[in-house]
Amino acid sequence: MSACSGDKGAKPAPSTATTPARSTVPFSLAVTPAANASGLPLSTEIGTAVTGGRVTGVEVLSAGKRVEGALRADGTAWVPAKPLTPSTSYTATVTATGDDGRTESRATRFTTMSRPGNRVGTGMYLFSGGTYGVAMPVVVEFVDFQVPEAERAAVARRLFVTSDPPQLGGWHWFGGNQVLFRPKEHWKPGTRLTVRAALDGHPLGNGRYGDQERAASVTIDASARSLEVDNATKQMVARKDGQVVRTMKVSLGKTSTPSSSGNLVVMDKLDKTIFDSSTYGVPATSPDGYRSEIHYAQRLTWSGEFIHAAPWSVGDQGVRNVSHGCVNVSWEDAEWVFGFTAIGDPVTIRGTERTVTAGNGWTAWDLPWEEFTQA
Repeated sequence: MSACSGDKGAKPAPSTATTPARSTVPFSLAVTPAANASGLPLSTEIGTAVTGGRVTGVEVLSAGKRVEGALRADGTAWVPAKPLTPSTSYTATVTATGDDGRTESRATRFTTMSRPGNRVGTGMYLFSGGTYGVAMPVVVEFVDFQVPEAERAAVARRLFVTSDPPQLGGWHWFGGNQVLFRPKEHWKPGTRLTVRAALDGHPLGNGRYGDQERAASVTIDASARSLEVDNATKQMVARKDGQVVRTMKVSLGKTSTPSSSGNLVVMDKLDKTIFDSSTYGVPATSPDGYRSEIHYAQRLTWSGEFIHAAPWSVGDQGVRNVSHGCVNVSWEDAEWVFGFTAIGDPVTIRGTERTVTAGNGWTAWDLPWEEFTQA
């Protein structure tokens, strides 16, 4: 080998490679629940606290049978794939491997509570197999119950959203009875969503518990549609994948009952319905009251603002605002836009006398991302 060197007397250069330094953090592993704990919720998770290493295995058994589940992405807990069984004993064994290669295991045994009876009804506005627009939030609702503020973070941790392709997202509470998840930007067209609201038997506060597990696998439409309503021009513009496909004349809410400006979402679509002002506390027989059959109605707010056919106001559309807060369009335009949109499509309204109130509809997109992720 020396014959191939330009200098027979030259010494090999010293190696510049370095040996990876071993972690100086002491390796430790702790698990919860505490040994022999009893009366635990059906949503109990196996907590894993590791320093100087990582969890490499979790086994949970009940009466010798393996319980299915998975470790959270951050490694802080193992979550059962379905609610635990009431009044049942479980044994959990957690294994972790240290940065120095050592392996340790910790075991704990616990018993769940009897089946809770004080349940709160829950709802989720997604249905498996459905296709939704790019602004569709994941909405979880609590029926006739306000989750106390101190419990909301723990409740939200029991709500799981997986997107393919992966997209950054977060939860926000609108009061105590509704929590919404949205991505930072609109969903990418064609995204597949898998959602699990793992609230069966989970404590919600004030001695109440979630009623059942809810899950859905849905798809975001392959096309990005949107509607933009401008009070200044009295027009509504429909776009598909960024391109204008139709421009329509509108009449918005009159001064005494203005439409709400903001970034809204199509929440529901009704071929035919009855609008009755008494639903919102205004008698139908009063000067501002009404009870009418309405066609091609698309809900934008809980307070009753819709896009719908209004053949009686065609002469006002594009000229002046005469509605009770809805977006009035002609019969032909209403039929077209009803067929164009999907639940979850974004609707932007600009320039009216009032701004939409947070929580009056699916107002997740009306908050800047930084504010949305603060709570």
